[in-house]
Amino acid sequence: MSDDHAYQAISAYSDKLIQTPNIDRIAAEGMLFTNASVTNSICAPSRAVILTGKHSHLNGKIDNHMPFDTTNVTFPQLLQKSGYQTAMFGKLHFGNNPKGFDEFKILPGQGDYYNPKFITSEGDTTVTGYVTDIITDFTMDWLEKRRDTAKPFLLMYLHKASHRTWMPAERHYKEYTKKTFPLPETLFDNYETRGTAAHTAEMTLLKEMQLGYDNKLSQKVVNELRLEERYKRGAYDRMTEEQKAAWDAVYNPISESFKKTYPNMNDSTLTIWKYQRYMQDYLASIAAVDENVGRVLDYLDETGLTENTVVVYTSDQGFYLGEHGWFDKRFMYNESFKTPLLIRWPNVITPETTETEMVQNLDFAQTFLELAGLVPPEDMQGESIVPLLTQEGEKWNRDAIYYHYYEYPGVHAVKRHYGIATEEYKLMHFYYDVDEWELYDRMKDPNEINNIYENPDYINVVKELKQKLEGLRLKYKDTDSLTNNYIQIYKDNGWIE
Repeated sequence: MSDDHAYQAISAYSDKLIQTPNIDRIAAEGMLFTNASVTNSICAPSRAVILTGKHSHLNGKIDNHMPFDTTNVTFPQLLQKSGYQTAMFGKLHFGNNPKGFDEFKILPGQGDYYNPKFITSEGDTTVTGYVTDIITDFTMDWLEKRRDTAKPFLLMYLHKASHRTWMPAERHYKEYTKKTFPLPETLFDNYETRGTAAHTAEMTLLKEMQLGYDNKLSQKVVNELRLEERYKRGAYDRMTEEQKAAWDAVYNPISESFKKTYPNMNDSTLTIWKYQRYMQDYLASIAAVDENVGRVLDYLDETGLTENTVVVYTSDQGFYLGEHGWFDKRFMYNESFKTPLLIRWPNVITPETTETEMVQNLDFAQTFLELAGLVPPEDMQGESIVPLLTQEGEKWNRDAIYYHYYEYPGVHAVKRHYGIATEEYKLMHFYYDVDEWELYDRMKDPNEINNIYENPDYINVVKELKQKLEGLRLKYKDTDSLTNNYIQIYKDNGWIE
């Protein structure tokens, strides 16, 4: 699993931005899901849903503030108890002692791209190098030296990339800073038919993406241009002198070039400049993930493990790559709601299969337990997707999925909302300090730019979807009283007034 890896940045989905041949191998030899989504598009809550098989309101990790309730039973615990050898390397994002693992080396919180610190069962350690390579080194070391060949295994290989601030490896930033990328269709979206939430979200390339922190302008140029922003140097300061010299040799000339052109920029040209800089670094960080995924796949092939190993590649959610003028995630709009999902299961999944059924990260826990021959706990809320993997689609009957985002007030100011998605439509309700609904026709309007909630032609669609939505809220035990309780917790902790 990677972090904030947009499906648009995997060439098995689209080759407009990048080639990812190693991740694509999983789809070429297995199944590509085109309608996979998350229940709550934000890092730690998504990971909690994956581990527990429960929606955020039940596992308690509704946002990045709320602590994870360690009394939750996770699927790794159940696999470990049944005799699986278990290991986790990389980014968990919450807690420092994950249950259910024989061995772990995890980043504290977000972790760092360069010379990262890791939490282990034997104490903390700092490793010199680039985080994506190091996480893979840990993974390969475990596979080669400590895997018990007498036992089945669960290996969670979890990358920090491509999370903000998108600091690539030297071999990739030297290449990608020379590239130019196509602009998204909705880069200059004006949210004309959308409600308050889209207009007030604070994640635009123009206003919220920081020239120094995100786009890597040098502090010297930031100061000379008197750009009023918080300038964070922590990640750069972790570098060795050799790493800094290599970084400065590439990024300082970019800063000096920007200094010359900035006085003549308008909002449009500045947005485009930021977009290109964003894509150069974001996609370069993906390039390292793809290379390293290839290392792991090659090892499985070379050792004969491929034939009896299920490989799953996903992310904790999608991400905006300039669509609607945004970066980040959180919304139920497609780019953050949908997530990449590719699964390889040799001799079971027909190679190069594309699956369009709606699945969610909520389903992963039950799926993995069924693959291991285990019965999931009754309080897990997803559905095993094994029937879709084994060409028994007639056993799959989901026609709608539920989403709920909570973290507001908070970073990026995306308002709280919940909603329902079917293959044809998406209905969202924004609440807390507003009471607004939005409806999108997913077939006619794949970019989701025309809110048709007030269109009289869709009055019956709205009525039917609201009934389905209430049915899903009851099914998943998501009640208004529970939502109000979480709001009170926010107030009690001083997170909101």
